[in-house]
Amino acid sequence: MSVRGRRRPSRLGKAGELRGRRREWEVLDRLLLSVRAGESRVLVVRGEPGAGKTALLDHLSEHASGCRVAHAAGVESEMELVYAGLHQLLTPMLGSLERLPAPQASALRTAFGLGPGPAPDRFLVGLATLSLLADAASEHPLLCLVDDEQWLDQASAQVLGFVARRLAAESVGLVFAARLPGDELAGLPELVVEGLQEADGRALLDTVLTGPLDARVRDRIVAEARGNPLALLELPRGLTPAELAGGFALPDATPLSGRVEESFRRRLDELPADTRLLLLVAAADPVGDPVLLWRAAQRLGVGPQAATPAAEAGLLEIGARVLFRHPMVRSVAYRSASLQERQELHRALAEATDPKLDPDRRAWHWALAAPGPDEDVAAELERSAGRAQARGGVAAAAAFLQRAVALTVDPARRAERSLAAAQASFQAGAFDAALGLLAAAEAGALDDFQRARVDLLRGHIAVAFGSGDAAPLLLRAARRLEPFDLDLARETYLIAWGATVVASNLEGEHLLGDISHAIRALPPPPGHPRPLDLLLDGLALLTLEGRTAGTPRLQQAAKALLEISAEDALRWGWMATAASDAVWDNEDMLATAARVLQLVRDAGALAQLPIHLSAVALARAWMGDLAGAASLVAEIDNVVAATGSRLGPGAALRLRSLQGREAETSALIASTIEHAAAGGHTIALYAHWAAAVLYNGLARYPEAAESAKEATSSPFEIFVSVRALPELVEAAVRGEDAELAREALGRLAETTQPCGNDLALGIEARSRALLRDGATAEELHREAIDRLRRTKLRPELARAHLLYGEWLRREGRRVDARDQLRKAHDLFATIGMEAFAERARTELLAMGETARRRTVETHDALTAQEALIARLAREGLSNPEIGARLFISARTVKYHLGKVFTKLDISSRAQLDQVLPGDLATARPR
Repeated sequence: MSVRGRRRPSRLGKAGELRGRRREWEVLDRLLLSVRAGESRVLVVRGEPGAGKTALLDHLSEHASGCRVAHAAGVESEMELVYAGLHQLLTPMLGSLERLPAPQASALRTAFGLGPGPAPDRFLVGLATLSLLADAASEHPLLCLVDDEQWLDQASAQVLGFVARRLAAESVGLVFAARLPGDELAGLPELVVEGLQEADGRALLDTVLTGPLDARVRDRIVAEARGNPLALLELPRGLTPAELAGGFALPDATPLSGRVEESFRRRLDELPADTRLLLLVAAADPVGDPVLLWRAAQRLGVGPQAATPAAEAGLLEIGARVLFRHPMVRSVAYRSASLQERQELHRALAEATDPKLDPDRRAWHWALAAPGPDEDVAAELERSAGRAQARGGVAAAAAFLQRAVALTVDPARRAERSLAAAQASFQAGAFDAALGLLAAAEAGALDDFQRARVDLLRGHIAVAFGSGDAAPLLLRAARRLEPFDLDLARETYLIAWGATVVASNLEGEHLLGDISHAIRALPPPPGHPRPLDLLLDGLALLTLEGRTAGTPRLQQAAKALLEISAEDALRWGWMATAASDAVWDNEDMLATAARVLQLVRDAGALAQLPIHLSAVALARAWMGDLAGAASLVAEIDNVVAATGSRLGPGAALRLRSLQGREAETSALIASTIEHAAAGGHTIALYAHWAAAVLYNGLARYPEAAESAKEATSSPFEIFVSVRALPELVEAAVRGEDAELAREALGRLAETTQPCGNDLALGIEARSRALLRDGATAEELHREAIDRLRRTKLRPELARAHLLYGEWLRREGRRVDARDQLRKAHDLFATIGMEAFAERARTELLAMGETARRRTVETHDALTAQEALIARLAREGLSNPEIGARLFISARTVKYHLGKVFTKLDISSRAQLDQVLPGDLATARPR
């Protein structure tokens, strides 16, 4: 059975298709066997033009008995049409869209222009494609063959590259053929199609000879072809009978590909004028629609009789589709036309294209037909860009807009279109192109608002590059935006403030002051302050006037941000937890982070997921839910691998430091510090904070103190550097550096006193107790326990019990010490804080007490992926919902759950609660 998109006939004769290709066919045969056995396989068939890649794909298709087969092929002139290649592949399967989760089905409909909707996230389109392929393979194994991948449009190539990396157990084979595979396929399994062996080359050459051949000529042709089948078939066509018989040809220094092209060019030149013109029209049309071809040909005065010589020459076949023998024929034909001829070809195709059914292709033809600037065509391209963006095709939108710029004379319109093209290029990840277009826009007649937008886009590009220049650019943009769009100016000030803290460079303190002064100088917003207004005002007050001034407004902001809107979450949600984080309000921080995460999930903005998953993971880890944090870190890894997002390992560092596993934590700390060294990024503070927690747990206090000093060294970073202060107090006291401890305690109290909540005051009391003696110390220890018991932060409570127990033991109160240390040990063991649990156990042993060391059995333990899937299943998510979270198909989820059930000796989801402990990383078989 076959599901066909665009497909060319075999380019080699049957005699040459598989001659000398035993190795290649064995690889493809194994792929077919695996797919039929229920596995998924991906392969990139790579080789030079004419190597026989398409012949191999065709032979694979013909031998795929029992499989459903889908085809697609890239076309060079169609590379700017968003999702064109993906549409080829999936069109026969679109009847199954209703079986996909609603967000995925909607994303594909919008991407293909089949229905209205917001521009879909390309990763959501990728997930929808994965689900659709898995659904198609549910009854019969599915084989997807994608030829000429190097000519796929960017959106299709990205989606198929995404899918290729997520296939696992769907009975899907995905095979690409490419001259030079794009970056989207980097690292995937490859089959390199090399030249034929000499004997096979001679045999193939014999199949196309019609007369005697001089032995020296045969040797020369075989040697020059280097085993390339197409060259072996085409090079003899360039020799006269006398040359074939006697070998009296002049040496030719032209590269092989050039000589093959020259052979095709000579054959084109030998055709009748009408036939040559028909081939030129076909070469200029990427659709391959014979009706469109004949409509355009008729406008050029070419009739049906012109097709016969092309077919007889073996260059073009017109049937249900218009098919060239080889892509090289198409490219040679198109390049053989003069500029004026090409313009005439595209004009005819534009006139023949239905403006309602295919307006974008029609606009592109008009653009290529334009001999010079043309405002009507530029405006049509601008409309096509809008349609492309609505379908999520930002790369295509950028191409349309760049061509519109070239056709625009009016300086104001040219500048505006350059700015729009730069914005689209930025969204497509083409940062260098965006910067070039911004420079072109600045060379034109920009008004003040446009100049502000230029600064804004330059700032966003700098953020994407991780450049320290981002904050100054954003600050300038925000100032320029104030007279035109005060809301956008406020949002830009917030992003500039956050970018300054993240960059953590030497100019940060001065920049934060400038940004905060500008914020305070803004006119008050009309009506009731919004969450953005409260957050901005609070951060500015904190920066300029200190914690006492800023905390009340930030506490207001923290409550308001619990109801952050979807629009705000998508635009600046990565800053939404700043208020609750700054005022020691972990519960609101978790609630806000979880809300933003859900809003981002619901919107399908999958590229934004890692930073919001990280925020939730950090909050959960702080509360002692290390299993939940581990699940989220695993999900972050999945999303980052799928989307290519760049995110520092802040959540993983926090999790590992609390778990206290020295080897893996130290390795992560070292690699993070190394990568952060060049840019002075805040992630280095996370690494030093993690090291301080780790070493305090291991009772290696000098190392903890050094790490904590590094973590608290920023003069303006208000999050990590504050969280690390309790570590510095504890390490300094244990290292008998009372002065350092008192200085750290003073800085800590400046942040905790204005907040006045149990978490802030409990941690302060615990730290202060370390510097007191006698009854005062005991009172502070008890206060810390009482306050922290009223919070949900179990690690902090456990550490309060530990410090109190250690103090009691030194005071000689063994019974009371035993009680506190036992509570600490049990809490640490339950949470999974191994280093701190061992520290408590050591204290108990010093008093003659015993406490079992927590062990981890690794026999048949769940993998990270299995543990994550098991946790999500236990939470009640369906297989499709789990698949959507992890960028895998529902069928792959089912496969992993089967392995989980086997390892844990259960038979249903209902039993997961019985066999999975709190920390999935240590799940053991029964």
